[in-house]
Amino acid sequence: MTATTVALAMTLPAQAHASDELAAITPRAETAALHDDKAGGNADADDPAIWRNAADPGRSLVVATAKKGGLRVYDLAARQIQSIPAPAGPTSADAPGRFNNVDLVHGLKLSTGRTDLAVVSDRGNDRLRFYRIDRDRAGGPLTDVTDPSVPPVFSADQEEINDQRTAYGLATWTHRGRSYALVSRRETTTVALLELLPSGSGKVTYREIRTLDLPSSFRLPDGRAWTPCLEPGELPQVEGMVVDPANGMLYAGQEDVGIWRMRADLTGTPRLIDKVREYGVPGTYDEATEECTPGADPGYGGTRISADVEGLTLIPEDDGDGYLLASSQGDNSFAAYDRELSDDNEYEGGFRVTAASATLDGSEECDGAAALNAPLGRRYPNGLLVVQDGQETPQDQDRDTTGFKFLDLGDVLNALDD
Repeated sequence: MTATTVALAMTLPAQAHASDELAAITPRAETAALHDDKAGGNADADDPAIWRNAADPGRSLVVATAKKGGLRVYDLAARQIQSIPAPAGPTSADAPGRFNNVDLVHGLKLSTGRTDLAVVSDRGNDRLRFYRIDRDRAGGPLTDVTDPSVPPVFSADQEEINDQRTAYGLATWTHRGRSYALVSRRETTTVALLELLPSGSGKVTYREIRTLDLPSSFRLPDGRAWTPCLEPGELPQVEGMVVDPANGMLYAGQEDVGIWRMRADLTGTPRLIDKVREYGVPGTYDEATEECTPGADPGYGGTRISADVEGLTLIPEDDGDGYLLASSQGDNSFAAYDRELSDDNEYEGGFRVTAASATLDGSEECDGAAALNAPLGRRYPNGLLVVQDGQETPQDQDRDTTGFKFLDLGDVLNALDD
């Protein structure tokens, strides 16, 4: 194992057109509401991934995490076709499974042949979980193929796992015939690179290659040091991540800081390509309210995204161009950046996901997003964008209600191209 601590290196895009009005895009469908309580199975929507059925694109799938509620699998009509519970902890006194983020690996070579996998970060048990995808399997398309002996990603023992500084954000990457997962650690700045490996009987395991620590404190233009206000002992964590396979670049959203670009092999120096608006704002943590009271804004923040920055996904285009999309959770919007490094990931525009009707609402406080720019049958011939909705309507005053919205990707691209 090797570890790197990174000093801050920033390049920031031009901040012109900050007052541009954002386009409004309406969803085409939504999943049934999930409820984060005992009656709802403690299900809390978080992060989606889109699997394309090459043989029959109209029968493609959306795989999504529901935290303690495990995994949900939906068809393109947003109907649930499978539910997989998160595994329990080793004992009833230990933290239970909690599925945080999901991504896909295509054609991983196992002892039983090549297969597509859904890869999940199990925050509760500090492990990765693997699910083989077979669209026509009786009982549901996903089958657990996690090696029972997979090690914790970050923790030394169960006591440390129970502290829940565990596997959090997740992105997969395939390079030169090998497949990897980039995994962030909750309440820290650490990102780990893991190689995914076949084990016996068609199972999957992993080994750590290296880790990298992003900065937690930043030098402001006036010479002062700034650290985002968080609960004592916490550092500004990363969750949303995506790798561009064309150039091997990892984009990582440090929630209270901004969006980093770095090599997916975690070598070299990361660059902060945009900052949240709250960057540089001092804050005082109140233990009674468990909230931070902000001080005066010194004006060093960005103009495009508001903390938390979440839900990074890639929209590639046939000509090599395309977009990096980020959820600006603090103001319920999405920001798009040029995918090409030659354009230094400059800002290209943004949009909001708004209500299509009284019963089909938009997306607020979005945690996770996934885009697929390929035809998906008659429902989504222009591709699909799936976003988490942190405030599913109608709200029940006594229940935390979340879900996922399905959008025609053509609507998104048209809005960004205008």
